[in-house]
This record gives sequence, structure tokens and C-alpha cells, in this order.
Amino acid sequence: MFKSAWQNLVQQQRAIAVIRVPQLSLGLSMARAIAAANMKLIEITWNSDRAGELIQQLRDELPDCVIGTGTLLTLDQLKDAIAAGAEFLFTPHVDLNLIEVAVAQQVPIIPGAFSPTEIVTAWQAGAASVKVFPVQALGGADYIRSLQGPLGDIPLIPTGGVTIQNARSFLDAGAIAVGLSGQLFPEEAIATQNWELITQQAQLLRHNLTNYVSDTPESPEC
Repeated sequence: MFKSAWQNLVQQQRAIAVIRVPQLSLGLSMARAIAAANMKLIEITWNSDRAGELIQQLRDELPDCVIGTGTLLTLDQLKDAIAAGAEFLFTPHVDLNLIEVAVAQQVPIIPGAFSPTEIVTAWQAGAASVKVFPVQALGGADYIRSLQGPLGDIPLIPTGGVTIQNARSFLDAGAIAVGLSGQLFPEEAIATQNWELITQQAQLLRHNLTNYVSDTPESPEC
């Protein structure tokens, strides 16, 4: 049941904001700016400053958002992330042990995969969806489209090269959603603490994906 709930949420939102920060305070401000655009899915990478604490604070402050984590490499990291309250888990690779533990805890896990073999292996092991990474190096939207014939029933989330401008092409190609990091958080905006610009970037992304956002009533702003 938890996997279908995750897929339904992703189909409604269609985009995940990925935050990687050297300072916890920056992560709070970046997440608030994303939430102001009514983006609900926020990933805090585990190699961010005090990632567990940041996840806990954001869950308290933004209860209508869904706060997860990524860049999980080891079983200890995954267990710590679950203990910190991460609501979904991204990994850059396929590790059957990590998938097994996440499934047992009923926390959606989205492993990163490169090839059809890895994608199918992750899915059959219990992944809630599969991250295709780094998608731009694999051919971008064309690679996602080429997977639809044999693997069309597996929900794919491309990351690594997705931009505000090309995000829609990945959905056209069959992806269930996309993950973005740097495109949503321009370095200049962070350096000048221009959080309004980040909100505008997120709003532009949502506008570009508007035909793919669920037509069910939107949740209240985060």
C-alpha cells in the first residue's frame, strides 16, 4: 500500500526538489522557498549538513510537505535516515539490502539505476519507483522513451541533467516525475539569499508541467 500511495503522490506533483547544502540554515531557507511555490516533495541529500536534524525541522515546520532524503550509500545511513523521519529514500545505486530494509519499514525507496537490468532488478526487489541516473549522460528524454516498450510498467524518475526547460520532455517520454537540484537553486540566488527567485523558479517549473499535474484539488500551501 505504501508504494501505491507514493506513486499517486508523485503523479500528482510530478517534480521533486533536491536540496544539498553545507549549512543547515541554508537548507531551511531553500525548502521554505520551494514550499512557497506549493511543491510538496522535498529531498534533503544525506551528505548535507546535519541532514537528519534538517529533515526533522522541516517535517515540523512544513507538515503538508513530504520530506525525504537521498544520496544514501550504506545500510547505516539508511537506518539513520528512517530514524530521523525521512518519508522517502533515494539512493544513487541498486543495493538489494537497502531495498529490503526500506520495504520492511514500509518507507518508499527509489534506487538509482543506469541500465535496463538494474532498473528491473530494483523494481522486482520492491522499489517504489526507480531513479534513472545520470539521465543526460544516457541520452536524456530519448533514453526514457526507449525504455517504455519493454519497461513501461515501471515508474521512472530521471535525475541528473533535468532542467526547468526540458522537464516536460521527460514526462512526454514516459517518466512518472523528475528530480531537479541546481536548476531550482541558482548559485547567485543562494549567495544573495534571494529566496523569492527560488520560489519563482519552482513556480515556473510547475507551470511548465501544468498539463501533467493531477486535476484533483491542490493541497493547501506548505
